[in-house]
Amino acid sequence: MNQIGSATLLFPRRPFVLSAASVAGKAEEAGPFGHVFDEIVEDDRLGEKTFEQGERKMLLKALTRTMTQVSLPMEEAGCLLAGDLLNQIVTASYAARELAIPYLGLYGACSTMTEALLLGAALVDGGYRRRALCAASSHFATAERQYRFPLEMGTTAPPSAQRTVTGAGAVLLGQAPLLHTGFHHIRLEAATLGRVRDLGITDANNMGAAMAPAACDTIGRHLGDRGMEVGAFDWIITGDLGTFGSRMLRELCQEAGIELGSRHLDCGAMIFSPEQKYHCGGSGCGCSAVLLAGYVLPALERGEVQRVLFLSTGALMSPLSACQGESIPGIAHAISLIHQD
Repeated sequence: MNQIGSATLLFPRRPFVLSAASVAGKAEEAGPFGHVFDEIVEDDRLGEKTFEQGERKMLLKALTRTMTQVSLPMEEAGCLLAGDLLNQIVTASYAARELAIPYLGLYGACSTMTEALLLGAALVDGGYRRRALCAASSHFATAERQYRFPLEMGTTAPPSAQRTVTGAGAVLLGQAPLLHTGFHHIRLEAATLGRVRDLGITDANNMGAAMAPAACDTIGRHLGDRGMEVGAFDWIITGDLGTFGSRMLRELCQEAGIELGSRHLDCGAMIFSPEQKYHCGGSGCGCSAVLLAGYVLPALERGEVQRVLFLSTGALMSPLSACQGESIPGIAHAISLIHQD
């Protein structure tokens, strides 16, 4: 593994994506990409007593499916790198308790999926782990209870708000593809560690504005460190800026001399249809995780796109910091994925 520039890592062995799985809720099924998810949960509690227990079960489903798709037992995962939005990342930690494999719990808010991939690729590329299982989840009801208001209160959201995605995505990385199952043509070539950026946004219902500056910063540094132009990528995909945050990102990038054009996509803006009337779109750790596993990686595997820069974006706030009037720091990590025959 080599470092170039301030924080961009090159993976000389280019770890492979071996498999991926996505589990999503009914609202996500009703959106434009509902058909790409591996499993749809009919009940937001998944038969459990609480939404939080249901989210844990949903993450376990995604992790189990990822390993089953390549006919490997869970102990062959090598290690689990995962996180979620809840205090003390209890969804990931309690899931890890059931799996009993080496575990690194991560919190990057909605940037967690890319953070997991970045660290997993470093472990695999460096020879420290043969494989690494990377995952993230979120749940509409659990996030509302923690960050805003319990659903029972019936509060309404402002136009700048985004709906937290009920979903879990998992990706298995490895040093070499398996012979007869899983993906065979997707490799991770580089990654850029994000820096915290904060323009003073204090509105917890305007996450896109809080995260867009970090996304612009990471895109610019990734391109600059590698001496590349936007045109080197078929897609530059951000995690969950939503419609407002995506517009803000384009403006910030234009000011920085970066023209994203039609190559920019945003998971938050994509996952729900306008007819669903979820204001600025989707958010949450599961937003980028399910679209990466269900849509982006299969497109890369089929060769429909050759190179993708994938950035999950996170708002690093807590309920306590919001109550104390703190502004919302943003973060965005980037991972470069390529199709290789």
